Amino acid sequence: MNADEWHEICRYYDEGESIKGIALRLGMSRNTVRRALSLEAPPADHRQLKGSAVDVVDQQIRDLIADTPDMGIAAIGRIVGWERSRTLLARRVTEVRAEEVAARRAASAVAVLPQCPTSFVGRRVELRDLRGLLGDHRLVTVLGPGGIGKTRLAVQAASDYRRAFPGGVRFVDLTSVRNDELLGQTVCDALGLESRDAHDRSPEDTLIEYLRTRRMLLVLDNCEHVIGGAADLVARLLEETTGPRVMVTSREYLAITGEYVLNLNPLPIRDAGRDAVELFTNRAAAVLSGFTVDDSSIEVVRRICERLDGLPLAIELACARLTVLSVHELAERLDHRLSLLTVGSRDRTFRHRSLHATIDWSYELCNDAERLLWSRVAVFADGFDLDLAAQVCAIDGAVSEPELFDTVSGLVAKSVLVRETSGSHSRFRMLESIREYGWGRLSPSERAQMIAKTIEWCSRVIVDSAAHWFGPDQVTKAAVVQTNRANIRLALHHALTVSSNTDQVLIATNALAEAPFLWACGISIREHRMWLTRAVELPGIPEATKGQMFGVLALAQTLQGDRTAADESMRNARMIAESEHDRVTAAFATHTEGLRAMFSGEFATAKARFAEAARLYAQHDVGPTMISTLRVHQGMLLSALSDVAGARAIFSDVRAAAEAAGERWFHSYATYGLGLVALLDDDAATASALARQALGDHRPFGDTVGTTLMSDLVGWTLEAGGDSAGSAVVLGAASSMWGSIGQQLYGSDHWNALREEAVVRARGHLGDDVFDREWERGRAMSTAELYEFVFACHDVARTALAEVDAVAAPRLRSRSSPASAVALSSREKEVASLVAAGMTNKEIAEKLVLSPRTVEGHVEHVLRKLCLRRRAEVASALSG
Repeated sequence: MNADEWHEICRYYDEGESIKGIALRLGMSRNTVRRALSLEAPPADHRQLKGSAVDVVDQQIRDLIADTPDMGIAAIGRIVGWERSRTLLARRVTEVRAEEVAARRAASAVAVLPQCPTSFVGRRVELRDLRGLLGDHRLVTVLGPGGIGKTRLAVQAASDYRRAFPGGVRFVDLTSVRNDELLGQTVCDALGLESRDAHDRSPEDTLIEYLRTRRMLLVLDNCEHVIGGAADLVARLLEETTGPRVMVTSREYLAITGEYVLNLNPLPIRDAGRDAVELFTNRAAAVLSGFTVDDSSIEVVRRICERLDGLPLAIELACARLTVLSVHELAERLDHRLSLLTVGSRDRTFRHRSLHATIDWSYELCNDAERLLWSRVAVFADGFDLDLAAQVCAIDGAVSEPELFDTVSGLVAKSVLVRETSGSHSRFRMLESIREYGWGRLSPSERAQMIAKTIEWCSRVIVDSAAHWFGPDQVTKAAVVQTNRANIRLALHHALTVSSNTDQVLIATNALAEAPFLWACGISIREHRMWLTRAVELPGIPEATKGQMFGVLALAQTLQGDRTAADESMRNARMIAESEHDRVTAAFATHTEGLRAMFSGEFATAKARFAEAARLYAQHDVGPTMISTLRVHQGMLLSALSDVAGARAIFSDVRAAAEAAGERWFHSYATYGLGLVALLDDDAATASALARQALGDHRPFGDTVGTTLMSDLVGWTLEAGGDSAGSAVVLGAASSMWGSIGQQLYGSDHWNALREEAVVRARGHLGDDVFDREWERGRAMSTAELYEFVFACHDVARTALAEVDAVAAPRLRSRSSPASAVALSSREKEVASLVAAGMTNKEIAEKLVLSPRTVEGHVEHVLRKLCLRRRAEVASALSG
């Protein structure tokens, strides 16, 4: 059981699922489910303290605690044969327990594996081979043509093997990536590493830092269209990390050192497994209730599968026709279609003809509206909802909005679209082969029209989010940006890199100019800066628009701590604003200059610039968004100057205005400010409550700056409230995030003094060793892990540290020896041979892609069946 499974078990149990039901759903024993429910936190992704005396028994300690959470120090010492200091052992046991607490994840934070709407059929041999390859090698590529089932096999394998990876499994779909520059960023996003964004560190560096020693399975799906970038990224991961395994699905080799390939063949049809027939029967029964294959139809079904060359996607599409055709009619029509296609397309492989013919047939069976919509929605890089389809695809009256719902429903029924639900919202996506087919049905001019409409829609979404930034729709509008991040990337890439259409360039650049807080709603600061940098260098951009973009770019650079670049951007913004008589952009540049000065510790300059910006904003009626931004910055400056009363007044005003408007982003910053003021006033209880409220309210936004600032305050208040261990963890996490943004606490001496005071106190209470361990644990956390720790785990961690010497009755498994040896199972023989070769349980687990606990059980069974007492006796027993 790993952390991902622990969360799934707890979620299903909270939803009312029985233990038996959970066990059946997740394919595990009921005892495993019961053990998971007895744990207050999941098993952690283990990391040993190098050079410690407990290294040799570290894994045994972890396994004992995972199996019996309340086992006492004395009992653990007896089992592992500990003969050193009890204090050293007690400290390590406490650290392991606290590690498990800190590693708890928010179950919804990161998509672990996609949920497949249909059951998995066949591929038993391939699953076995894939397990063996992953056990022996760190990189395995599942290779095959479109429609052969690479993704489905990878998802099933990851699900089956997840217990072998304490760090869990992570699935990254690269279908929507069209730019190698965004490949690393996409993987970071999928792993929830937004807190490690930095202007001076690449996404690849971020991944390597996070994955370096984590025993995790990373699945990179659909790499063929970014094969060069994927090869470079994976090569770096293999070279600079030791923990993760990587599984790639692609139509093309990565062709790098260390790559081992599993060539995926079509499903067997007449072999013993008959996987193709089994798949046909399963999918046919799903669309035609009561469908079975009997003696009268088995040969017809085999012929259909043979004509489709055993391709899973082709079989599934063909089965959708059984709503109107019998099996015999399906076979006859398919025979005719493939024969015609063979004559006209001799340059294609038969496998390609089979898939193309089946998709072509599905296309022709659609009505005119369905065909047109199929081709048009292929423009979307990563799915769409009905609103997006209506605004981009329902144009020129060909697909009217009223009939859009029925048209989408028809495509879902024909297996062309896959419906996905997130909360109360439905989205639709296509398999890549089907998307490519649909896109290929459009003429070049039609494709250009769809891309233009997508650019227009994405630009409207960006502008709409900015326009509603101070109001009750703020979270909803930001969520639209975040949900459609891949589509926005595609639109900006075409507009700023590919397109020569001036109108498209202007639409995209105007959107970037009007969205100063795009980095706070799902687009990272690094990516936001990349698009702005590219946009300001394009020819033909109006000077006023370019001046606005330079102003937003200066803000992004300032927040990243790149002050030299920010100075240059501010000069450009001010120069253009003066020549264009753009007073608002000039005021914004003045405001950003004040922010830069505050971050540099130049408080007098900051105060003067803020005052000037306030005067200019009042003159030009800039609206509540920029005024509230300035007021928050002024409050932060006054708190740094220890003007508690002035800061409290400003933050209270901003909070009241935000509450009146139903706004959350500024409200969270104002709540943070009031928490900071309370801490400066020595009211730790109020400060702690406000800090947590601010961090919780801030969660819907992808704003690393705010998350980090608020986390630091939480860390200070934890120490002030007596939770030194929790403080060390949170401050360690905040330290990592500050490093990703720029200087710690913007270089403010006042704030850094508060931070240092909390660090010194926590270190004094915990001691250097424990403090350093907790600090490093926090630094390794993702944002999701930090949130979970702050809101659910710090009290448990404190309890674990306080009860370090608690003794519980050990619950040991009995090791009975039967009178006679029993035959070993095939798995037990495999494990026994590796034990005989001198491998440890951990090494065997990695070799066979099993969990250490499973291997331990197999070893116990081997010893019992062979009537042995020690592992060392296995080799002689097998040879005898």
